[in-house]
Amino acid sequence: MLPFEPKVPLAHPVVFWVLLTYFVVAGEDCSDALVQAEQPQAPSFELIEEIVKQGIKDGKMPGAVVVIADHDNVLYRRAFGNRQIEPVAEPMTLDTVFDLASLTKPIATTTSIMKLIDEGKLSPRAKVSEYLPAFGKHGKDLITVEDLLLHVGGLIPDNSLNDYHDGVEMSWENICELKLVTERGTRFTYTDVGFIVLGKLVEKISGQTLDTFSQANVFQPLGMNETTFNPIAELRKRAAPTEQRDGKWIKGEVHDPRAHLLRGVAGHAGLFSTADDLTRYGQQMLGLAMGNRLIPFSQSTFKLMTRPRNVERDSKVIGTRTYGWDHRSPYSSNRGDQFSDSAFGHGGFTGTVMWIDPEIDRVFIFLSNRLHPDGNGSVNRLAGEIASIIGATAKR
Repeated sequence: MLPFEPKVPLAHPVVFWVLLTYFVVAGEDCSDALVQAEQPQAPSFELIEEIVKQGIKDGKMPGAVVVIADHDNVLYRRAFGNRQIEPVAEPMTLDTVFDLASLTKPIATTTSIMKLIDEGKLSPRAKVSEYLPAFGKHGKDLITVEDLLLHVGGLIPDNSLNDYHDGVEMSWENICELKLVTERGTRFTYTDVGFIVLGKLVEKISGQTLDTFSQANVFQPLGMNETTFNPIAELRKRAAPTEQRDGKWIKGEVHDPRAHLLRGVAGHAGLFSTADDLTRYGQQMLGLAMGNRLIPFSQSTFKLMTRPRNVERDSKVIGTRTYGWDHRSPYSSNRGDQFSDSAFGHGGFTGTVMWIDPEIDRVFIFLSNRLHPDGNGSVNRLAGEIASIIGATAKR
């Protein structure tokens, strides 16, 4: 399922001066990367409450969790509204478990791919068909790992759901039979299929499924203990539901129909997490940018992942992407207009947003289930408005 609402970024006029008191954390134990003690709410952040509450009133989402952090401190952490409206209301809580949708692409799949690159087991320039020969049919033999990470491999955005109805193995065979829709390397086309292929590549090289590999090499080392594919019953109880499937509310099960048919584990969707776990991830990325943390990969690999690269359509540069992350593209409306050029982030169809800006030392997390209950919510521009406040405040 594609990212939602690809519109131009929304500027926000509010710029406030704020002094933040930093709490110094002793040591570099990555499991303690999230500082639980929160800083006093800065005056400039008061508008966030107004924006979110108005969004809830306007039906853009039933509720949300918003977190702002620097590399060591949580600067703002609030839950708003409800995580569930139907069949009975449940309040939104800070530990609500969210279906991250396309945030799966950078956080699980890209991070796993970069881990393999860091270990010398894979190169961004490697042809995918070298590892997955069956994929190389019908002109796909020249597609590289980098092509897929940047969405320029020439693959269709989403192939037919019918291709997934006969089990996981047949689904992969059907992907291998796909033909290119554009010449590789020439056109940016955001594609779920490309990240399904990358998830399969992680499995082929590591000998472990994507969920197992990412759990062992990314989430557990970072103390992200509530980040997982196919959440256990305890996590499902506090999950934010989305829509209905076969007459039942989707709660703690992946919303994306292709990931669902792939048994909940796919390179493009299926990951669940909490705001606190994502804060741990974001703070670790800021630490890598500073050169003082080495999980899940080295600083040089972090720089490789986050370097902006031009993407084109019709021989014209239309924006920039990094490996697996957005930078400045037609999908960046949730970025706002005040983050620095070092910022990278992504959105998810269910109403999830994450941006990390090393230059101004900020992590921004916006988690909602905008699809609940009727599928009509819309949060990208709202998240972009909050991002503009964060960026403007941090730069003053």
